[in-house]
Amino acid sequence: MSNAKTPNHQVEHWLGEWERTLRGDDPTAAAELFEQNGYWRDLVSFTWNIKTVEGHAALRDMIGATVANTQPFDWNLAGDAREENGVVEAWITFQTAVGRGHGHLRLREGKAWTLLTTLKELRDYPEQRNDLRPKGARHGVFKNRKSWLEERREEEAELGYSRQPYCVVIGGGQGGIGLAARLRQLNVPTIVVEKNPRPGDSWRNRYKSLCLHDPVWYDHMPYLPFPDHWPVFSPKDKIGDWLEMYTRIMEINYWGSTECTGARYDEQAGEWVVDVNRDGERVTLRPQQLVLATGMSGMPNVPEIPGMEDFQGEQHHSSKHPGGEAYAGKKCVVLGANNSAHDICAALWEHGADVTMVQRSSTHVIKSETLMELVLGPLYSEEAVNNGITTEMADMTFASIPYKVMPQFHVPVYEQVAEKDADFYRRLRDAGFMLDFGDDGSGLFMKYLRRGSGYYIDVGACELVANGDIKLRSGVGIERINAHSVTLTDGSELPADLIVYATGYGSMNGWAARIISQEVADKVGKCWGMGSDTTKDPGPWEGELRNMWKPTRQQALWFHGGNLHQSRFYSQFLALQLKARMEGLDTPVYGQQEVHHLA
Repeated sequence: MSNAKTPNHQVEHWLGEWERTLRGDDPTAAAELFEQNGYWRDLVSFTWNIKTVEGHAALRDMIGATVANTQPFDWNLAGDAREENGVVEAWITFQTAVGRGHGHLRLREGKAWTLLTTLKELRDYPEQRNDLRPKGARHGVFKNRKSWLEERREEEAELGYSRQPYCVVIGGGQGGIGLAARLRQLNVPTIVVEKNPRPGDSWRNRYKSLCLHDPVWYDHMPYLPFPDHWPVFSPKDKIGDWLEMYTRIMEINYWGSTECTGARYDEQAGEWVVDVNRDGERVTLRPQQLVLATGMSGMPNVPEIPGMEDFQGEQHHSSKHPGGEAYAGKKCVVLGANNSAHDICAALWEHGADVTMVQRSSTHVIKSETLMELVLGPLYSEEAVNNGITTEMADMTFASIPYKVMPQFHVPVYEQVAEKDADFYRRLRDAGFMLDFGDDGSGLFMKYLRRGSGYYIDVGACELVANGDIKLRSGVGIERINAHSVTLTDGSELPADLIVYATGYGSMNGWAARIISQEVADKVGKCWGMGSDTTKDPGPWEGELRNMWKPTRQQALWFHGGNLHQSRFYSQFLALQLKARMEGLDTPVYGQQEVHHLA
């Protein structure tokens, strides 16, 4: 019977039944509105968590545990629903006791396959935007009037000294800056602590050839999108300048040249004690919330290889690599075969170095133009913009796909990728390069979500590998480092003047260990990955990224990171969680994840 109804009617009928069963306190009836293996993903609105449940039993539990506190109502279709291949999709809106929500629904034969619910705003604490924007000028005549600049300087002088911030964000890259911008709009007093002098220096200090491999439509910051003439792929120094400008315009309290020397949580006072060195001045901050926004990665992974101390040349991790200029005519060995390794090898070759890539395990590779056309294009491209797909709509569409289902969407796309670029992949394999498309053929983004590594978006280096300009040793590692060479695990030897360890990074909780304690790092456990039981992402299945943007096992400690897209999207939900706590709202957390892995 549902097939005879229009998509709009099907969605409106489902929403009506959903609201009726929720109001009737009937979790069983509400769960039965889903397919037997249906999914509900909630971003803060019901769970004060980032949580996905699947199947009737888990749905019943989440509904029974959250609805009384959430008090959801006013479920409505937003715009027109659409149907394709038997799936009805629709945007929806709803309200809760404390806020307004936005969501997405997929129906098959009248039952919910996937439901996404997100908290859009706190009703009593909205952002001061549009009709609520500040006036800026105080009309009238007043003695001792202060200008905007005087008030801003007064705030900068007070915060952290005579007045404590509610939140301290450690890490002033794009993640910390974007989160601080959202907190600013919610009137949450915040200080960003960054060891580099200027906003954007974390980009400026990377190797010279670095450009974003993701396109501009994917990389906007909150509130201020890049202008229409911005290049598709942003050079690192241009991004650095944009972040510096953004920090100033968004009035972020940014403490550059400041290093956090230690932090501990004072249980009795309910606040953090954060010691920092601010350009030589020792300052103790006492925020109620602490956010580690040190990137999705932790400390650089530098392997311990026998003989490192005897090497007579230069060796460093890829995060410290300055560029290729100084190495013309030098013998260079790059350990690793992912994004940074390819970029660094290509730049060394461009500057006349003799460079060898050492590939220990297989890498997923996708050509940049193919990624744009087949993978990102439908949501993040000029064509998508022209089709009316806003950044928010693209982000919500992506978020509406539960991680368990996501491979089903990606595998067919990457089959197209493999077919389209079959000759490209053949040439790489012929050169000895070890390729993969992920353990299950789901490609780039699933590999990124599961392990944060193991891939390269090709912007030219693969051609150098295929034709032998970048020499390749695959299926081996470095067994020993000698004074002027490296010995590989197959017994062969490579002369070396430079060794670059493009060996990635550890879990983000490594920063917690360094800044707070190993005990706290172990208490919160591993960050990133979802328990897919694939390479470098051990089970059990957890359904969401570990510890990211949500409450952790350490009270008042949060992790924020990811690429520009993730930082932009998930910062809004982290900001709302922090604002709710600052205002004393009841925030019962449902379904907090267990800790299964320490690092």
